[in-house]
Amino acid sequence: MNVTFQSVQFKADQRLLDFTEKKVSKLDQYYESIIGAEVIFRLVPDQDRENKVAEIKLSIPDRDYLFSKKNAVSFEEAVDLAVAAIKHQLERVKEKSRFK
Repeated sequence: MNVTFQSVQFKADQRLLDFTEKKVSKLDQYYESIIGAEVIFRLVPDQDRENKVAEIKLSIPDRDYLFSKKNAVSFEEAVDLAVAAIKHQLERVKEKSRFK
């Protein structure tokens, strides 16, 4: 799976990128034919604590894409939450495809 990263108005460090790639790559276990993923990190200046945002856009064959956007105190936590949401979406897509 091809994972691309974009960080808006800051430079993401390599540890965050490695952590995210590891988490997103594990989604292959839940859906076998994932085309790729685009991960966007951004800081929201108006919020107090939960100002780190991770967005994941996952491309799969039968649909255009799945999307998740989560806010958290840290980027790692936001990535964990977004990956969990995408995992849930993948499980629903897989269930629906079984009944076709």
